[in-house]
Amino acid sequence: MTGDRSVSLSSQFMFEQLRKHLPCADMVWSGEGLQAAVLVALTDEREPRVILGRRAGHLRLHPGEIAFPGGKREPTDLSPWSTALREAHEEIGLESGAVQRLGELAMRVTRSNFQVYPRVAKIPATVNIVADPTEFDSVFMLPLAVFARKETYTLEKMSDERGSIMVPHYRINDDNIWGVTAAILVQLANLALDAGLAVAPLGQPYTVSIDSPREN
Repeated sequence: MTGDRSVSLSSQFMFEQLRKHLPCADMVWSGEGLQAAVLVALTDEREPRVILGRRAGHLRLHPGEIAFPGGKREPTDLSPWSTALREAHEEIGLESGAVQRLGELAMRVTRSNFQVYPRVAKIPATVNIVADPTEFDSVFMLPLAVFARKETYTLEKMSDERGSIMVPHYRINDDNIWGVTAAILVQLANLALDAGLAVAPLGQPYTVSIDSPREN
């Protein structure tokens, strides 16, 4: 067996593990309050990559931060999957027909009380994505394996007038990835790649986090 074939089998095993261990109930939206969904899209290739974007510099909230495609629940959205797929199409031109659902990660609550529902999917490695300049300055892909490296990750204590919390933080090249985006990446790396990274409690909100709901 060649090395390339071995890696290919490993990636397919990873996808099967995600399907096996992640629920995919396709719950419908219910309740009130601040709700959002993000699409965690992984490319179908030997070394899967994850789609991320750099928030547009003109946005009022968190310009320049790294985030998943996603956003706030709209009245016409039936479920978090509906929201995540709609937003991904609007923000990066990803067609829903190219998306194969893998499962659903645990809901995360931001410091500003948004409930963020991550939806994990597989997409073709050759998919064409184009950033909507009203949302992202750029869209790019990074190998998922990068987020399993202990040297790129820390769990840091941050404090403000509301108290102290533990905040996940990735330092990738010159970029800092914080809050909900980092928490989702940690959870995914631990599940898919057995990274063994420390995680913050699920119920705790994050100081730097409202990267998925779009409030321009």
